[in-house]
Amino acid sequence: MEFITILFAVIVAVAVLTVVKGIYVVRQQETVVVERLGRFHRLFESGLNILIPFLDQPRHIQWVRNGIVMFTDRIDMREVVLDIAEQRVITNDNVGITVDAIIYMQLLDPKRAAYEIQSLPLAVSQLTQTTLRNLIGEMELDATLSSRDAINTRLKTVLDEATDKWGIKVTRVELKNINPPADVQQAMEKQMQAERERRAHVLEAEGLKQSRVLEAEGDKRARIERSEGEKQEKINQALGDREALIARAEGQAQGIEAVADAQAKAIAVVRSAFGSPEVAANYLVAMEYLKRFGEFNTKPTDKVFIPYEATAGLGSLGGIRELFDKGTPGRN
Repeated sequence: MEFITILFAVIVAVAVLTVVKGIYVVRQQETVVVERLGRFHRLFESGLNILIPFLDQPRHIQWVRNGIVMFTDRIDMREVVLDIAEQRVITNDNVGITVDAIIYMQLLDPKRAAYEIQSLPLAVSQLTQTTLRNLIGEMELDATLSSRDAINTRLKTVLDEATDKWGIKVTRVELKNINPPADVQQAMEKQMQAERERRAHVLEAEGLKQSRVLEAEGDKRARIERSEGEKQEKINQALGDREALIARAEGQAQGIEAVADAQAKAIAVVRSAFGSPEVAANYLVAMEYLKRFGEFNTKPTDKVFIPYEATAGLGSLGGIRELFDKGTPGRN
C-alpha cells in the first residue's frame, strides 16, 4: 500500500513538473526558437506557449543581452548595441592609428540567425574590424580624421549587405575613437597652433587693412565735404559781392542823379538870377572851390598852396563880382 502511494505521488509530481515545464511564457519583443527532435519546429511569440516535454526544446543561440554577449534561448528582438574592440589600423600614408566603433543592429529573422551563422555577435565584430581596416587603409590620415561620417556610411552599407543573410539589420555604425600615435598628435597640435596663429595674423591684417580703407574713405569724404563747403562759401561770397556792387552802383547812380538834379536846380536858380548859364556854372564852381579851401584851412598855422588850375576858379569869382555889381542897383 505504501509502495502504491509513493508511486502515485511520483507520477503526480512528474506530471506536474511536465506541465510546468511545458508552459512557456515569452515576454514582449522576445522570441524563442523551438526544435522538435533536433529539427526546427516553430517560433514562440510573446505570451503563453505550450512546449511538449521530451519532444520539443528551445534552441540556445549567442546573442547580445543587456550589452553582454551570451548564450540564451530567449532572443531579444529589440535593437541592440555591439561594442567593437579597439584595433590598430595602418592608413594609406603609413601612419598607425587605433580605432574602435559601436554597431546598432536588430534581429529580424531568428531562424536564420540560429541556423545560418555560428556565434553571430563574434562574426559581426570580426567583419566590422576587417572592413574598417580595408576602408581606413585606402585613406590618408587627414582624410580619416575629417571623414568620420563618410566612413560610418560606407561601413554601415558593407555590414548591412553582408549580414542580411544572417537575419539581422545594421541600423547605425559610429566610430568612437581615432587615436594617432603620440608623435603624430604632437605634430598635429603644432600644426593646428601654427594654423591658428596664421589665421590670427590674417585676421589682424584684414582688420588693419579695413581700418585703413575706412579711414581713407573718411578722409576722402571729409575733404569732399570741406571742398563743397568752401565752394558754396565762395559762391555765396561772390553772390554777396555782386549784390553789394549792384547796390553800391545803384546808390552811386542815385547819388549822381540826385547831384545832377541838385546841380540842375542850382543852375536854374542862378540862371534866373544872373540870366546867363555860363555865369551860373562859374558861380557854382567858385562856390565849391571856396568850400574846399575852407576845409583845408582849419588851423591858424595851416598853409594852403593853391595850384595853378585853381586860378580859373578864382577868376570866376571876379566875373561873378562884376555881375553882382551890375545887377545890384546903386552900385558902380
